[in-house]
Amino acid sequence: MSVLVFDLDGTLVSSMEDLVATLNVVMTTAGHSAIPQEDIAHMVGMGAKVLIQRGLDYNAIPWTEDDIAPLFSHFLDHYAANIAVRTRPFEGVVAALETFRNEGWKLAVCTNKAERLTLPLLKELDLGKYFDAVVGGDTFAVSKPHAEPVHGAIERAGGQVAGSIMIGDSGTDISAARNAGIPVIAVDFGYTPVPVRDLAPDRVISHFNELAAAVAELSTQRPDATD
Repeated sequence: MSVLVFDLDGTLVSSMEDLVATLNVVMTTAGHSAIPQEDIAHMVGMGAKVLIQRGLDYNAIPWTEDDIAPLFSHFLDHYAANIAVRTRPFEGVVAALETFRNEGWKLAVCTNKAERLTLPLLKELDLGKYFDAVVGGDTFAVSKPHAEPVHGAIERAGGQVAGSIMIGDSGTDISAARNAGIPVIAVDFGYTPVPVRDLAPDRVISHFNELAAAVAELSTQRPDATD
């Protein structure tokens, strides 16, 4: 059984506004200036710690890892309590997931977002029911771009590496797929500092209604629900 392995932020869901809002609560509570969304948007997919680091850089505040720790803790607490104020699935996501499940695909999430945030977000958006496995950034000892989380997501979904496909929005996802030995489809509306086409994924889509065709092109076998 083949598995479609999805990244979360910038791929399945538009979460930028809630992440930037949380960052700015953390910054202003600490006595620093808020950061305009356009100045930080391309870093959203790199994780909360990177957002905090860039927020301090924006404010010209020198920092060490010890400085980041309490801000990171505040970030996680605030974001957990405000995880889906404006976050929503991208257009076409739900229809695509329903179609793939009906066709017999196994589906998994593999994100670098912590499990304590990933699982509640999927539940809040009523997306969790579509997935056979969810792997967060802290599920294994390493996170993407290492292969282990991708392989772990495939195994936990009850699938096999052969025929599985990664869908993501960033260089991290593309590298993870390459390391895992599976093809990768990139969305071009996600969170990456460079155009995703420049990162040489196997296919690029601009809307989820294009995903089925891209998956069909890359599939080495057609899955069915009885495999």
